Amino acid sequence: MTHPHLITDAAVALEFALGGNARFTLVSQKSGTRYTYRLRRPDPIKPIFVQLLTGPNNTEDYTYLGFMPGGQEQTGWVNAGRKGNPAHPAFKAIHWALAKIAKGDMPEGLEFWHEGRCARCARVLTDPASIERGLGPECAGKV
Repeated sequence: MTHPHLITDAAVALEFALGGNARFTLVSQKSGTRYTYRLRRPDPIKPIFVQLLTGPNNTEDYTYLGFMPGGQEQTGWVNAGRKGNPAHPAFKAIHWALAKIAKGDMPEGLEFWHEGRCARCARVLTDPASIERGLGPECAGKV
């Protein structure tokens, strides 16, 4: 069964991930391994902070993985910083996936699922076109 919020276009996936308040899951079709991430930008001039879901609470149980320095977002480059762990499999997965997606390549065998909420404002999406891109109509013009 195809996930109802599967993004298959690299440009749409990158726009979603960089929305400023995105939660999404990367799934390997080969191994079945999946990681859920939250990418947050508290301020437009600040870096994007990358976090990994590590507990049962989908809204609260996130652990810091790294950040995307300001100006580096379009490269998909994730830095572990002092607190992150670049050897962690989830860090390696997001670093690899976003670097590929930023180059316009949606890796074969990788599924990118968003949660049905706007990546910028976190409102529930209801319009099919908005659901497909992961951004509401107002927020799509601001990203």
